Amino acid sequence: MLKSLQGKTVIVTGASRGIGKGIALRFGEAGLNVLVVSRSQVDADRVASEIGANGSGFAADVSAEEGCRAMVDAAITRYGGVAILCANAGIFPAAKLGEMTAADFDQVISTNLKSTFLSVSAVLPAMTKAGSGRIIITSSITGPITGYPGWSHYGASKAGQLGFMRTAAIELAPKNITINAVMPGNIMTEGLEDNGPDYIAAMAASVPLRRLGAPADIANAALFFASEEAAYITGQSIVVDGGQTLPESLGALDAMG
Repeated sequence: MLKSLQGKTVIVTGASRGIGKGIALRFGEAGLNVLVVSRSQVDADRVASEIGANGSGFAADVSAEEGCRAMVDAAITRYGGVAILCANAGIFPAAKLGEMTAADFDQVISTNLKSTFLSVSAVLPAMTKAGSGRIIITSSITGPITGYPGWSHYGASKAGQLGFMRTAAIELAPKNITINAVMPGNIMTEGLEDNGPDYIAAMAASVPLRRLGAPADIANAALFFASEEAAYITGQSIVVDGGQTLPESLGALDAMG
């Protein structure tokens, strides 16, 4: 059983829906103060209201330095500090090479990768002053392990997050700040639902557990990385994909029986 994190403060970016919302709700259930960060104040407040008294919403563009500084200032003002950052903000618009524009590429890199750097940079003073901190990045299997047509920019951003994390872990270790990543497979979120039932059925069929994951599956892994029990783990990533990346071919799935 994990030691209680009750009373600590976590910032969750991209927390208005999907995996980010799942992380925010799970940390709220664990008794943490949760700053729910979204581009939309209305959406952030909606999730915060689901968390209850220990949740509050904040609107910020985390691909901008001033937005990241503002969210940290808000957490300090409201809760007295920041113990945990869940850098989850991300987008995944599809565009194949030959059709993808430089603006398309820059938007995804800025939202997914640059925001990770800016969010981490913004929380460092508070965590350094406190003498400890936990940073959890939401990466993906797409990019670091797998590929999918239309997502070359997304894959680059997610692989880039892991490259950033490994050097950041070395630099932050003397400050007693750990940084780790969760790598989701196909998780049932609003974004995935937009692809339609045929896509969802095909994705589930490619997973040995024969189902898609839930945001809570990612949130539980993030909660572990935030825990005292994970204090000696840094610069590492954990794949949460129901075994999706394991089969060497479709034949391996057929042979499951």
